[in-house]
Amino acid sequence: MRELALAGADVFRVNFSHGSQADHARTIQAVRRAEVAVGRPLAVLADLQGPKIRLAEFADGVARLKPGQDFRLDMNPTPGDAARIGVRHPEVFAALRVGAMVLLDDGKVRLRVIRHGPDFADTVVEAGDQLSDHKGLNLPNLSIPIPALTEKDRQDLAFALKEGVDWVALSFVQRASDMAELRSLVQGRAAVLAKIEKPAALDALDEILDLCEAIMVARGDLGVELAPEEVPVFQKKLVRAARLRGLPVIVATQMLESMTHSPTPTRAEASDVAGAVYEGADALMLSAESAAGDYPVEAVTMMDRIITRVEQDPRWPELMRAEYPVEDADADALVAAARKASESASTACIAAFTTTGQTALRLARERPLQPILALTPNLSTARRLALTWGVEARVVAEITDPEELARVAVEQAMEIGIAQPGGARVLILAGFPMGSPGAANILRLAHTPRR
Repeated sequence: MRELALAGADVFRVNFSHGSQADHARTIQAVRRAEVAVGRPLAVLADLQGPKIRLAEFADGVARLKPGQDFRLDMNPTPGDAARIGVRHPEVFAALRVGAMVLLDDGKVRLRVIRHGPDFADTVVEAGDQLSDHKGLNLPNLSIPIPALTEKDRQDLAFALKEGVDWVALSFVQRASDMAELRSLVQGRAAVLAKIEKPAALDALDEILDLCEAIMVARGDLGVELAPEEVPVFQKKLVRAARLRGLPVIVATQMLESMTHSPTPTRAEASDVAGAVYEGADALMLSAESAAGDYPVEAVTMMDRIITRVEQDPRWPELMRAEYPVEDADADALVAAARKASESASTACIAAFTTTGQTALRLARERPLQPILALTPNLSTARRLALTWGVEARVVAEITDPEELARVAVEQAMEIGIAQPGGARVLILAGFPMGSPGAANILRLAHTPRR
């Protein structure tokens, strides 16, 4: 964990689709130890499994299929074979229609429905030759009337909140009510994130964004249910929608997939990572590359190198500013002024004093040229901001005297190394009284000491 953090990782995802709660507890503890070792806040993101629909078991553990053959899905508890398999979700059969496509094992097997009832579906195999136990099932273009939070998810959520995770991600979000249910259970104890991996979520995107604090473009399942050529288009749409609202957005899945077993990525993967940075994503996520791969540190290092190189491109700031909202609120005007002032070559960073993180989030939306130093009295806020583009967060004592802003900002910027002695400029953005969300009303200029 320490090596991954030193290589550039800021957020560690704990995937509740795998492992036990005891395993996850050890992982979270390891992240907290790494946080102390590297001296900066690291976030833990609890990724709930969600209602992932899976096949039951086969009698032999595997079944061989042939394109053109008949194959039945049903609720029979008997182990399956090459002619049928159990699916213990009546909601699947309720959602089906004749002619619908059923995708199994991430689309490796494709079935076409020819008949169906409340507890069965007769299909014909259109592609694929093998299935094994517990493979996933997807119904593209169909909304499955299934709760977003399973009983397992509720138990995992209670455990994750007890362990003090910083973010909670809900899988397979389809409607705004899914996020509303999660928020009611979390009750502000962590920030909530919607994983967009069902096409149905795209139809309710605005309502979903109203109820979350970040989103993830989860291209794995999204790519199963959408045609391949549609995924990049929807990725751009989702990143743009999140940026306009100032919500952090993660792009995930298969970004450096070949580095699971290779020390270097393909050129296409490097371009994919770069493309997400050019689009304005806040964070990029590795999965198998760092969770189970042979070169986890190398994968994080490579992703960090690509991100850094893209942001050195003179065209990158122009792309970031091509589209962002202009609002009349005084706080947004001050944030825009801070971003403009940061363009001076002598500016080292923008120090944003924030209690809830809103001031830093507003600033990150503007994509200033210089780093954002978020200074907060709350460790939970500092950790949550680890997900946000351009933010280096640190915990400081609560400031009650505005005259202390410059001293603390300059000291922290120099301690981290993002401002050097010799008169470097540190822009200061703050709101008084402290603690009012997004109430930035002070913009000051300070300089590091000349020696």
